[in-house]
Amino acid sequence: MAKFAQTDDSVVVIIGSGAGGGTLANELCQKGIKVVVLEAGAMQSQASFINDEWKSFGQLAWLDPRTTSGTWRVAKDFAGLPAWICKTVGGSTTHWAGASLRLQAHEFKARSTYGEIKGTSLQDWPLTLAELEPWYARAEDKMGVTRTNGIPGLPGNNNFKVMHAGAKKLGYKEVHTGRMAINSQPRDDRGRCMQLGFCFQGCKSGAKWSTLYTELPKAEKTGNMDLRPESHVTRIEHNEAGKVTGVVYFDKDGKEQRQKARAVAVAGNSIETPRLLLLSASAKFKDGLANSSGQVGRNYMRHMTGSVYAAFKNPVHMYRGTTMAGIIQDEAAHDTKRGFAGGYEMETLSLGVPFMAAFLDPGAWGEDFAWWMDHYTNMAGMWLVGEDMPRETNRVTLNDKVKDKWGNAAPNVHFDDHDNDIAMRSHAFAQGEKVYKAAGAVRTYRTPPYPSTHNLGTCRMGSDAKTSVCNSFGQTHDVANLFISDGSQFTTGGAENPTLTIVTLAIRQADYIAKQMSARTI
Repeated sequence: MAKFAQTDDSVVVIIGSGAGGGTLANELCQKGIKVVVLEAGAMQSQASFINDEWKSFGQLAWLDPRTTSGTWRVAKDFAGLPAWICKTVGGSTTHWAGASLRLQAHEFKARSTYGEIKGTSLQDWPLTLAELEPWYARAEDKMGVTRTNGIPGLPGNNNFKVMHAGAKKLGYKEVHTGRMAINSQPRDDRGRCMQLGFCFQGCKSGAKWSTLYTELPKAEKTGNMDLRPESHVTRIEHNEAGKVTGVVYFDKDGKEQRQKARAVAVAGNSIETPRLLLLSASAKFKDGLANSSGQVGRNYMRHMTGSVYAAFKNPVHMYRGTTMAGIIQDEAAHDTKRGFAGGYEMETLSLGVPFMAAFLDPGAWGEDFAWWMDHYTNMAGMWLVGEDMPRETNRVTLNDKVKDKWGNAAPNVHFDDHDNDIAMRSHAFAQGEKVYKAAGAVRTYRTPPYPSTHNLGTCRMGSDAKTSVCNSFGQTHDVANLFISDGSQFTTGGAENPTLTIVTLAIRQADYIAKQMSARTI
């Protein structure tokens, strides 16, 4: 692997190595641009992944101090874990389920489509689906998304077959095993999915796309990438003109280091990215770096989520096969007749026995809880994911009362459901139960939201610098050589799992950065 001097101010520093950061690194390296990737987590591999839920959680999850506030149930039941994301090379692409869906045309124009909804900060994206379609195509090819580019879908496990049977009886049309970035056949020097069932614990077969063993190794082969695991960035520095000059980080030995940079791209997830910008406040940027709009940290979105489980007379063995084994997309359309704006997806879900005990109903015990655990083998599971409403009051701030091991303020995540979110969840719960009852379920169970991996919107893009943090290329309005390269840039959330869009934006951003560097504008 290449090693660049810390004084080399010609490099692009990328903070984070997940879907956004890892993809951006490879795309820039392929163009001959030198890149330093600073990843807070350690290096794992297909060999070191652990097919055990609790042990894997300790190996991959981001467990640094975090706090929560607001009326959302996560603040009550998971106060120190607002999000289930990863701290490891490859970021949450080591943990994600693989669902790869394009946002719909109307979701890029949410404000125009939904109108003014009280209590929201809805805006249109400064992009359209038509503009992104060529980039989506590049991302789907890169990731090997099933049902694109002639790639067949994955086989359906029992969890999907149960959902499919109920969905068809209800008249749903868009029901299949999903568009997944998991090889259904050998591709890109990686084998096909072995249906091991541990998708959230790191894919030991390498069939699921992850920057850990796709983008980053390819970037390394160019000789243009210097990847530094266990490097926790605490500050982004700038000169008197307000141009970013480098970053300060702590290495794996706990020693403070400083890396110079020509440009910096922040891809630390929608909690750590705004936190870092706020920690980088200075005399010139008193409210935080790139925060003249006051929008850094605001408009936090996590998707409307919830789960429906069902018990059947006969065994289902939902844990066999891919975790997210199928989808119903009929409810993803915008139809206000249902009593809310936007739409939602219904996707199969499976948790192992330990996590089922923890997440089915946190703190529960007694006869009813025991009944469900006793019937685990006969259970089927469904995850509901929909478009939640952006709100300025839902935000990430610094909690000066809680410090991390480097002495920096921990992030506090405040969230309150909007009435639209609540109405959508109620409808989704009801439909999920109908699907399972149509398939012959003897009992159903609603599980409210738990820590989400879909964290979006805290450095939103927009055409107006007064109401957004960055432009359509993720370039911050205030600092030309500072970029946002993860889900933080989402203007609104859409109903779809966000990873495909994050990768798409990263590919597009890489082309833009390369052109700007060539033109000497950054």
